[in-house]
Amino acid sequence: MRNKCGVWPALIVGALAQGVFAGETAESTRNQTAEADLSEALPSVEVAESVEKAATFSGSTSVIDKQTLERDQVFTVNEALRKAPGVYVRDEEGFGLRPNIAFRGQNPFRSTKVLFLEDGIPFNFAPYGDNDIYYHPPIERYDGIEIYKGADLTQFGPQTINGAINYLTPKVPTTPGGFVSFTGGNRDYLNGHARYGGMVKNVQGLDAVGGVVDYIHKEGMENRDNTFAVVDDANLKSIIDFDARNRLTLRGDFYHQDEQGAAFGLTDAEYRKLGARYNPDKNASFINDRWSTSATYEHSFNKDVTLETSFYWSAYERNWWRQQNQFPTENQCSSRGIANYVQNRENGIAVDMNDCNYNIGRKRNYETWGIAPTLHAKHDLFGVESHLDAGFRAHFENQYRRQIQGSSPTARDGTLLENNQRFADAYSGFFQNQFIWGNWTATPGVRVESVSYQRKDVRTGIAGGNGMTEILPSFAVTYSPIDQATLFFGIHRGFAPPRVEDSVNNANGAAVEIGPEISWNAEFGVRARPARGVKAEATYFHNDFDTLTALGTVGGVDTPVAQGKALYEGLELMARADLGDVFGWAHNPYAQVAYTWLPTAETTSPFHCLTDSGQATGSSQNATFTRFCPGGNVFGSAAGKRAPYAPENLLTATLGYSHASGFDAHLEAVFVGEQFADFMNLNSAGDLPLDVGTTAQRNALIKSGQFGKINDYVVVNFASSYKVRKDLTLFVSMKNMLDNTYIVDRVRGIQPGAPRLVQAGFKYEF
Repeated sequence: MRNKCGVWPALIVGALAQGVFAGETAESTRNQTAEADLSEALPSVEVAESVEKAATFSGSTSVIDKQTLERDQVFTVNEALRKAPGVYVRDEEGFGLRPNIAFRGQNPFRSTKVLFLEDGIPFNFAPYGDNDIYYHPPIERYDGIEIYKGADLTQFGPQTINGAINYLTPKVPTTPGGFVSFTGGNRDYLNGHARYGGMVKNVQGLDAVGGVVDYIHKEGMENRDNTFAVVDDANLKSIIDFDARNRLTLRGDFYHQDEQGAAFGLTDAEYRKLGARYNPDKNASFINDRWSTSATYEHSFNKDVTLETSFYWSAYERNWWRQQNQFPTENQCSSRGIANYVQNRENGIAVDMNDCNYNIGRKRNYETWGIAPTLHAKHDLFGVESHLDAGFRAHFENQYRRQIQGSSPTARDGTLLENNQRFADAYSGFFQNQFIWGNWTATPGVRVESVSYQRKDVRTGIAGGNGMTEILPSFAVTYSPIDQATLFFGIHRGFAPPRVEDSVNNANGAAVEIGPEISWNAEFGVRARPARGVKAEATYFHNDFDTLTALGTVGGVDTPVAQGKALYEGLELMARADLGDVFGWAHNPYAQVAYTWLPTAETTSPFHCLTDSGQATGSSQNATFTRFCPGGNVFGSAAGKRAPYAPENLLTATLGYSHASGFDAHLEAVFVGEQFADFMNLNSAGDLPLDVGTTAQRNALIKSGQFGKINDYVVVNFASSYKVRKDLTLFVSMKNMLDNTYIVDRVRGIQPGAPRLVQAGFKYEF
């Protein structure tokens, strides 16, 4: 991995040389004195950091602000995102380290259908070549989350299908200050968080310089036994205001995760007999390290035209060792120390993985960098008041992937099974112009994506490439007949590129006939504030996929990558009422609801397996292909079936009470409707068709825990906080306070939801 440590120390030294660190949520200040000879002087006002974008968008958006994250003592990103309509978040390990997020009915597996941003800059380690999300920073280090849906997505990319998540880093305050906080709880949970910083004006000819440093350490047991995670995250942000027209923002982050027992799923018998917390894979180790930096330079030509140029770079290393690779009933240990390994797991008999002389390591390194200039301009070139946004991005990704088989339970070296290199070069541009006529706005736009792939097997020397270019139009309209309500409509062409590994065949280097995911996405809705303290938004969406990609594991077995057609449509509702604001009370009873109804999540064609995607090489894989892709289609997929992992109903409802003195207490109920775990829409594993392999193979699948409907479930949470004085807040929370046991996933066997968590702590501001 190149330059892993080169940029980070330079960033820290540069920021320290400006003599500042900063604290919490205030705004930084510019000296707005312009040169005398400028024809149009800039106004002398305080200028906030321009990282928030949702308020300027035409389509449906949601904002989870800092106050909500703190009030609810949000433990993971999953908890936070459930508060927004249209978002389905599926738990995995319990800490939100590998979130599974989806929008508007898409499969949440590894968040492959989601675009992640941080202050508007691409966040994931390989958004073009491998959009799986195996890394997520602690949610506590962000001061807000913006969720984008609709035609505005064409400003970003490459994932423009259904939604994007933009995390907002802490703003640099005008005065020095900060906080320390600590949280502890059951399951050995500890969380320490410190932040400090400030701004200084008139430093060596500069208008102002400042920054914010943030550090988080958290640790604790995850959802199941023999698991424990330790996370450290150090984040730095610095701002240099050269003058009224020029600002430089520097960001840097180091993240380390050391996780024991990254568990895969349970068989049906293990779940029933040994309990939801049982985990035999106690020797597993999952270690992540990520270095990242970015720089954003803003130049204002005048008060109406600004050029914003961002550079970003990250290096990510993932080392995942586990004795259990994909499914609960894999048989590697049967010949390596546990003769009845498969039978014991199928029958719910505990196994000791220390007796299995087998371990496999998947070691991956990613390096990603890019540059993206964006122009923002207010103009009336067409005789109409207009806002123009246009930008270009050059983006590059390197992947280095090795797979190593060890011969002991705790091996960290061994026989090299895979040594693969994958590269993605992508160039994109967008143009949007918002026309404003009184109460109406109209925003036509277009995005162009061009990506090329290269893949090389280092062991054999076989290499090859592939590429694609897509033009993605968009159009949005808003109308505000009264100040209290806005109607909006949008339509855009959705796009998501395939992975490198699916686009180039590893066996011969040939380009695979796999296209990007393509859809037409439309939405219509209304935003309203009918009275003080009351707000609501309702949206109808219709997403029609010409091509939708399904990775092999999402259909219940490890089939090859498949593509087909699908239709998703439904309604989203967001509403909140604060009675204290309505009636002018100091006492504030409040209620909030986020609801998604997805009556249609239909596969409108069979999903066709891609035989040459590189996933069906070797005898065992070819056997799997023949068995689970009869006639070339995923077993059981057909037009008219409901897509897997697409619950019809999602609801997060909150009832609470707050007081102006600084007290808040509320209950939150999260409801997730029933969902299918496979393309066959099986109600139970026993309904598995008789022609899935031999009788023994079918019985093994029935017992694997991968098949059968996932029942609906409810989780009730409680949180309370009290501001003892202006600088000290105490808080307590209970997650899953009724300690319900429920299933969230069957992709690789049964995964349970989190047990009851009780946490308490304090925050001291200075």
